[in-house]
Amino acid sequence: MTLPEAVHPSLWRADQLAQSATRCLDTGFAALSAQLPGGGWPLGTLIDLLVQQHGIGELRLLQPALAALRQRPIVLLQPPHPPQALALAALGIEPSQLLWVRSGAKAGDALWAAEQILRSGCCGALLLWQQHARGETLRRLHLAAQSGETLFCMLRPLAAAREASPAPLRLSLKPAAGGVDIGFVKRRGPQRDTPLFLPLTPSLLQRHATPLDRDTPAPAPARSLPSALVGG
Repeated sequence: MTLPEAVHPSLWRADQLAQSATRCLDTGFAALSAQLPGGGWPLGTLIDLLVQQHGIGELRLLQPALAALRQRPIVLLQPPHPPQALALAALGIEPSQLLWVRSGAKAGDALWAAEQILRSGCCGALLLWQQHARGETLRRLHLAAQSGETLFCMLRPLAAAREASPAPLRLSLKPAAGGVDIGFVKRRGPQRDTPLFLPLTPSLLQRHATPLDRDTPAPAPARSLPSALVGG
């Protein structure tokens, strides 16, 4: 019998994970990687991380992948709170590696900036926090991501799981004692109804009430990105 993937790489059996059409970055968590097509975070595509609330461990979840980028720039676009330098350093991310971008008064500035960053291909990772995003906007960003190999994660409220998205990988994140429960809202593979519990080591700031001893990176205005990132 001819295997589906032998016919076309985008085909797979309903009871198996698909082969990833893009290069993947190891998640650093064997249990999670085993549940993802390609065995890791897909690069050059939109990844939807749907969080019940901010600060439940989403950065610790991404930490091994971000640390593996080997000093390539990491963009934090419209994060809910200013980045904390000591916490980031504890995760293996140097402030010099980070670009914190704050969008302007216009609602579309952050999305415009995200598209420019993705098309430039100059950054190792882009983390974009958004409350609402229309389907057309998601499709534009997904298309822009395909022009390079950036690790692109959009962090949105859990309620967005009810909305359609072109993202081939959509995970829900809920807090659990000692870690997070990961739900597989969408993946190229069999449906999984039971969440995956992933233990996460507490961050440095959670273990010790230590004051910051290093400056946080200053935010860059979204509309200044072309010159700052691609020398335009």
